[in-house]
Amino acid sequence: MMINLRKFFQATNPSKTLVIENAEDEKYYIDFSSVRGGKIIQELRDNITFFSPEEPTCVLFTGHIGCGKSTELLRLKTELEGEGFYVVYFESSEDMEMADVDIGDFLLSVARRVSQSLDDMSLDEPSLLKELLQGAWRVLNAEIVGMKAKLPGVGDVGVSSDGDKFSLAFGIGEITAKTKDDATLRGRLNQYLGPQKTKLLEAINSELLEPAVEKLKQQGKKGLVVIVDNLDRVDSRAKSWGRPQQEYLFIDQSEYLTKLRCHVVYTMPLALKFSNDYGNLTQRFPEDPKVLPMVSVKLPNGNIFESGMVLLRQMVLARAFPDLSPQERLNKITEVFDDLKSLDRLCQVSGGHVRDLLRLLNNWIQKERKLPLSRDTLEALIRYRRNEMTMQISDDEWELLRQVKKRKKVRGDLEYQTLVHSRLVFEYRDAGGESWFDINPILAEASELEESES
Repeated sequence: MMINLRKFFQATNPSKTLVIENAEDEKYYIDFSSVRGGKIIQELRDNITFFSPEEPTCVLFTGHIGCGKSTELLRLKTELEGEGFYVVYFESSEDMEMADVDIGDFLLSVARRVSQSLDDMSLDEPSLLKELLQGAWRVLNAEIVGMKAKLPGVGDVGVSSDGDKFSLAFGIGEITAKTKDDATLRGRLNQYLGPQKTKLLEAINSELLEPAVEKLKQQGKKGLVVIVDNLDRVDSRAKSWGRPQQEYLFIDQSEYLTKLRCHVVYTMPLALKFSNDYGNLTQRFPEDPKVLPMVSVKLPNGNIFESGMVLLRQMVLARAFPDLSPQERLNKITEVFDDLKSLDRLCQVSGGHVRDLLRLLNNWIQKERKLPLSRDTLEALIRYRRNEMTMQISDDEWELLRQVKKRKKVRGDLEYQTLVHSRLVFEYRDAGGESWFDINPILAEASELEESES
């Protein structure tokens, strides 16, 4: 079997999220739960399907950006649908400006996506939500003259030009499109919605979520689940009054996140796990956030973790030979790489970060444009990537990295912000669920790490 180089290259696209219900994507999927320290997705699923199918649940899900959260959440969606639940999955970054998020934006985004997904369902016209949207629309279209607002004649929000009935999804979409890239208009919208956020939440529950759940159950569904992805990308910059955005949304506004009358799963910035306010966060949500750690490629003592390596090899080889069995793939390693050691070097230097591994492999294919891939090119790519990373690391950060390398731990806000957020340090879980940390293997051979501590 000849490998189609172009198809192999496309299959290693690091930006592509696998959709498990797609038959082609399913061939590429590898279940890493056994080497991530726990069956996180199974826990999320069972929390909804077994322990609390009738009562709304709210769970936070986090991990390094690029570690595979979206793929796992889409797997969760498929499994929940198989259990009889109706699932609405969406990426919050498509609706909101992640550098400037407010709770009103978020609630509107949820309402839009749910109503859009249930567009064929005959729900009563949401009078309170319609009133709130019309008020927001008038504010957004007001011309500011001096200190007064002049309201020009504008059409009704949520009603298309051909005069169709009111559409909640269409109305919110109009508002979202108008405000997403305009900070001034976002400010006006949030000034309007801020004092009415309790009213907005109640309206979403009473006029959308609760009627939708009732209708879904009449249709034989067990309930409604909303999965909000990319909320972990909320920017860490401070609000105008000094409160970091992440703490503001997930801690200060937690009551609005936890009181939606359906099952919800939110991705959360990993930074919050290292925040001084983490204790407050855990008190405000029903359970502690679920963490998706890196795929373990070695143990804390530095020894190779063979179980993790076995699965990472299969992830790579599946991109080249999706239709072969795991054993058949192993027999064809030398058709892709000059040596098994080259494949293992790729897996180890990734640190078990799925997107980083695919990006390195993708660049490797692009550089060589032929198979088998040579070790020399891989080492050149590693050196280039290391150089790019080290240029941004300060002396103080090198000192922190040396400490992490030695003690396998990260402490507090400062170390998180400077190390984990920049993917200079990765988090892992052992078989018992205990966290440990290590430096990004790309940096392992940097001379700066060998300097004596001052």
